[in-house]
Amino acid sequence: MPLDLPIDVSSPVMISGATGYVAGHMVKRLLEAGVTIHAPVRDPTRQDKLKYLNEIAVTAPGAIRYFSADLLKEGSYAEAMEGCSIVFHTASPFSLDVNDPQKELVDPALLGTRNVLGEANRHDTVKRVVLTSSCAAIFGDNADVAKAAGGVLTEADWNTTSTLEYGPYSYSKTVAEQEAGKIVKAQSRWDLVVINPSMVFGPGISPFATSESFSMVKQFGDGTMKRGTPRFGIGVVDVRDVAYAHLAAAYLPQAQGRHIISGHNTDFFEIAQTLVSTYGDDYPIPQNSLPKWLVWLVAPIFNKSLTRKMVTRNVDVPWIADNRKSIRELGVEYRPLGETMNEMFQQLVESGQITK
Repeated sequence: MPLDLPIDVSSPVMISGATGYVAGHMVKRLLEAGVTIHAPVRDPTRQDKLKYLNEIAVTAPGAIRYFSADLLKEGSYAEAMEGCSIVFHTASPFSLDVNDPQKELVDPALLGTRNVLGEANRHDTVKRVVLTSSCAAIFGDNADVAKAAGGVLTEADWNTTSTLEYGPYSYSKTVAEQEAGKIVKAQSRWDLVVINPSMVFGPGISPFATSESFSMVKQFGDGTMKRGTPRFGIGVVDVRDVAYAHLAAAYLPQAQGRHIISGHNTDFFEIAQTLVSTYGDDYPIPQNSLPKWLVWLVAPIFNKSLTRKMVTRNVDVPWIADNRKSIRELGVEYRPLGETMNEMFQQLVESGQITK
């Protein structure tokens, strides 16, 4: 969608996690608008990690500057935040297969939020912080949807069922957003706007992004799911729409609070079907849905993160969320599901990550 926003190019903005999947599209649109971006990264000398952003910056009117920073180190964002009016905190790990959930998920999400938002308190120029949270902070399992008012998730709902042991990624996003709420309430100089995306798909700035989304789509084309896929209810949104929502949250004065960013209430089988007409003859796109009893029986054997409890609470259970606030207050116009999935799949084909 066109970037019809009152963007101020007079001061820089900071984007934590600038090399990430969603942040890459944010960087692209801001550079094209003429904004100077401060990008704190773990290692500014890793040109392979910065390649795709640098290619955009070469021809864009904006500029990007890199700074060394560590999510777990207090004070490491000080230099990058200097002079910035807006801070985007997108950096947080997204992984479903971890060995130490506290170390790999919760610590980076929670301590990173404390470090970035705590640093905002020390910079008088910062007027707004946009936090990338997740719908995972709104619900734990699809079974929780039935407990929401009217059986539909809204920004008023919170995840109360995920724990460090069960759904640790969702737990990490929940405690991180709650921590952000505490920090913003303790001061009055800057405000906080929160973006809560559902599952993000779509082509990346880099075709080799490490997001779990890419791993899932690869399985649609590499034969992993050729016998079928479960009807695991899920919300889906295009990465480009999520990026736009972040920018609208930053620059629209009326933006406030949480925003569910989700274009489609769907499931994995329905997602796979959007690829069949274009790719079904050449790739083993799953064309059957698996019965719940079978998924329950075999899931832990093939995927340790897909427990039988998770199957019971999510497979054949619809995911339903209300995205009207994002449309009304941020002006998000959601792309069709088929467009998102086909363009992402094609990118993986062209980059050699899915082969016939």
